Amino acid sequence: MSEDTLLEFPCDFPIKAMGNAGGEPEFSLYVVELIRRHCPDLGEGAVRTQDSTNGRFLSVTVSVRVSSKDQLDAIYQDLTASERVLMAL
Repeated sequence: MSEDTLLEFPCDFPIKAMGNAGGEPEFSLYVVELIRRHCPDLGEGAVRTQDSTNGRFLSVTVSVRVSSKDQLDAIYQDLTASERVLMAL
């Protein structure tokens, strides 16, 4: 554990991204593609989705195994740089 973070690496970490449902490719697939650039071993069971009450928005939670703070930061930078991702937690 370093002074920069409270996390110990490697660790499992849930990443949540929210955006408009639909689109091409589908939002959940789009998020998985972005994250897979940094975590190529991402398993199929690592993804959970939930529609908003009105079905307009979709939240995608991806559980990833990260090896460093730099890797985690790079994932969030890609997500927040995307026009399709409204929020990343």
